[in-house]
Amino acid sequence: MSLSQEIATFISQYRDDDLPEHVAEVTKKALLDAIGVTLAAGTLGEGVEPFIRLASADGGRAESTILGFGRKASAPMAAFANGAMAHAMDFEDAHDTALVHSNAATIPAALAVAEALGGVTGKRLIAAVALGSELVCRMGLSIRDDMLEYGWYMPPILNAFGATAAAGRLLGLTGGQMLDAFSLTMCQAVCSAEITNSPQSEIRSIRDAFAAKAGVLSAMLAKEGVTGFEQPFEGKRAFYHAFARGNYDAAALTRGLGTDFECADISFKPWPSCRGTHPYIEGVLGLMAENRIDPLEISDIRLVISPVNRMLCEPADAKRTPASAINAKFSLPFVVAAAIHYGNVALEHFTPEALRNPHVLRLAERVRYEVDPGRELRDTLGGEVRLRTASKSLSATVRVPLGNPEHPMTLEQLERKFADNAKYAATPLSDSAKDRIVRAIAGLELVNDIREITAEL
Repeated sequence: MSLSQEIATFISQYRDDDLPEHVAEVTKKALLDAIGVTLAAGTLGEGVEPFIRLASADGGRAESTILGFGRKASAPMAAFANGAMAHAMDFEDAHDTALVHSNAATIPAALAVAEALGGVTGKRLIAAVALGSELVCRMGLSIRDDMLEYGWYMPPILNAFGATAAAGRLLGLTGGQMLDAFSLTMCQAVCSAEITNSPQSEIRSIRDAFAAKAGVLSAMLAKEGVTGFEQPFEGKRAFYHAFARGNYDAAALTRGLGTDFECADISFKPWPSCRGTHPYIEGVLGLMAENRIDPLEISDIRLVISPVNRMLCEPADAKRTPASAINAKFSLPFVVAAAIHYGNVALEHFTPEALRNPHVLRLAERVRYEVDPGRELRDTLGGEVRLRTASKSLSATVRVPLGNPEHPMTLEQLERKFADNAKYAATPLSDSAKDRIVRAIAGLELVNDIREITAEL
């Protein structure tokens, strides 16, 4: 059996009942978190409005909900709109080692297909999302080089395959059809790394719209009998050759498949910014609280970063004065300055007015960084912050930031995050509706039809 066949067979034949309980619990948290973040993005997310308008005006079958808007669209277009919102706040879950957001396209695709089909149980949805997320995590871990150097932005490209796996699973694709679906995704999944050099671009915000839609379309076309390649992943001109120049670890894709679940090790975000900024947010918040420092007294802020996190500091001028919310969220100088000034980092700190806050911008000018040459490509989990005032020098090292499985957010914190995000929904949710959603997802295994939940949205 080829590598591609092994993956496709596993995803198509794995039994819902075999999913370990701890994996199901993490997946339910991911669903709640994703819905809340998506609801907030409907009004706060940059660049999402055209996707919502196009999905609403598509004229296809009204079968799947555009979250927060009380409108329905065809499954591919609902996935398109919800995928645009999924990452727009940069507040969704992440895998700290694979460097992916494994549910950003997987959940929009799965929800759209589940609602369109009708009668999809909570247990089926959990398994579909978990397996899609698992594929994205394993693909992220398998890539040895930084794909930015080859001109590709990895997260949304990988996410398209997770969306395909989840959608195909719900549609009941066979192993052969799943291979076809992955092949069709290979013909659609792309994202240029040039977005990292274009501060004015909104693509970094809405990137997963394309991945979610591609996943749904690929699975639906495979179900209709469109054939693909025999080896969409490892073939001579397939995924790993095209995007990673053949430099990958095949064992990372299949080692412990079905027993060891990487998707259970995702992290949930306490702050709405790039996960790479979180060690520094936590470190500086701790220093400020423990030492009662007046922000005006700080003369120098130094960050020790990993090589891959240079993209959060360069180009320096654009990072110190970000032009958009999504670029501010990918800026260590701005995010650290915001944490110092406000004593927190929250959604309201990325509004157009907040981006021009002179106190934050002055602090951002004082941020310097140095790259630790001993850090490996994927060693982005921890970080060191050094603050200097006229009278003292302070430092903090965060090895594992809040939200990681080793330093988890509590269920209460996640539910509060959902409620805080949901208050920004385009169509307001009542407190009782929020409570019903929280309870339904907590007991998702007992839900007979996912439409019971999407009806609230």
